[in-house]
Amino acid sequence: MIIHVTDQSGENHELEGLEGWRVMEVIRDWGLNIKAECGGALSCATCHVYVDKDWMEVVGAPSDEEEDMLDSVGDVRSNSRLSCQILCSDAMDGLKLTLAPSAAKD
Repeated sequence: MIIHVTDQSGENHELEGLEGWRVMEVIRDWGLNIKAECGGALSCATCHVYVDKDWMEVVGAPSDEEEDMLDSVGDVRSNSRLSCQILCSDAMDGLKLTLAPSAAKD
């Protein structure tokens, strides 16, 4: 499966993901600018992304716990998700998202 990621500087990346992996793991392992401090434990919001509007229905809504984590960042939007909570699957092939400024390592 392919994930299209726009980084914080506006550069587009086409990443190959693996079935069952968290989108955060794919972004991190390809070396993009994402902190991902908790490694997917849903205890931070450092893998914050904006999901392309055309993909919101496929990705689905965040859980209450995820929404609580998203409330801790200042750049949250209606299409915000934590990439650690999005699992790669065939249905996600072509997923488009943008890394949020709050996810940057800098």
